Amino acid sequence: MLYNSYVHLLFPQLEGGRFMRRFLPILLIACFMLVLIVGGTTYLSGFAAKTNKEHREQLIVYTTLPIEHISLLAQEFERSRSIQIRLIPVSEKDLATRLKQEADHPNADLVLAPKGILENLRLLGLLQQVATEQTDILPGQFKDPNQYWTGLWYDPVVFAVRRDYLLTNPAPANWSDLVRTGSMRLAMTDFFAADAAANLLFSLTMENGEEQTLSYLKTIHPQMSQYAKFLSTPVRMAGMGECDVAIAVQSETLRYQAEGFPVEIVYPAEGTSYLLTGAAVIKHASHSSQAVDFLDWLLQSEAQTVLDTNRFYFTSVNPESKKYRDMNQRQIKVFDKEILYTPDERRKLLDNWAQSVRLGR
Repeated sequence: MLYNSYVHLLFPQLEGGRFMRRFLPILLIACFMLVLIVGGTTYLSGFAAKTNKEHREQLIVYTTLPIEHISLLAQEFERSRSIQIRLIPVSEKDLATRLKQEADHPNADLVLAPKGILENLRLLGLLQQVATEQTDILPGQFKDPNQYWTGLWYDPVVFAVRRDYLLTNPAPANWSDLVRTGSMRLAMTDFFAADAAANLLFSLTMENGEEQTLSYLKTIHPQMSQYAKFLSTPVRMAGMGECDVAIAVQSETLRYQAEGFPVEIVYPAEGTSYLLTGAAVIKHASHSSQAVDFLDWLLQSEAQTVLDTNRFYFTSVNPESKKYRDMNQRQIKVFDKEILYTPDERRKLLDNWAQSVRLGR
């Protein structure tokens, strides 16, 4: 009865006829198959789209940098690409060890790290040469002469001076001007606490020699209000009146200025150190062409906008960028001597500073 009801409903014109009795089962099967095909196609197309999204190729990046600003760049890059970026944070100590172990079949494709780390990887023969139209226009001081690594942005060390202090005192124009015993309170990040801080010690030593550098740091040591654990702390101290001059990175100073802290930036006239952050494609990388694409994109204005929007105020090394041109117009002088110290020599310099200056031995 139920079967006949469906028949009458679907094919009333065939009711009672021989044609209905012979061909109706075939028509019903055909209708069922049509519904199955349409529904299945819709389901499978959705499943395929989901599968493609979840299983698209991965560009794996080892990085020693803070993951919070690298992840923002990766997300923006992925919006217009068919490849997914997987970021793996690695310590400086573990990075070289891991890449040496993976030398023949590396798990990652790209490294994002400060220049000193990239240079060490180059010396170990773990990087491949990369040359593009974009990297070709970069100033020589911001890239490896043999194209094994490329700088992306840099962050110079500045004097962040409390505005109230400037009402009654001249701004320090040179490193030697910081030597005002009893009248100028200083703050800086401990050389052991951050790469940018340690880089200042290495740069001063390259410029002036170890003996003279340690002597200078001993001289200003009594004026130190604090050797901070973070790059941001000295600037905050200057803005809150806890010191007069902070020896700090420009990016943190600009960030606190944007938040309304009363500090002014002064660039040392005789030159200053800077931390250069860069990228390198790993030798034998599985996705080297995609890694080069990401490297090139990191030099573009789109990447700089992502950083600035999220208050990471680094300066692009791309001479076509506005921030680079602005810095160039100010004629800011940076130390141009190459830091040639090996990792062991850097550790020895840090230990010598700690024993002779920090601990006062």
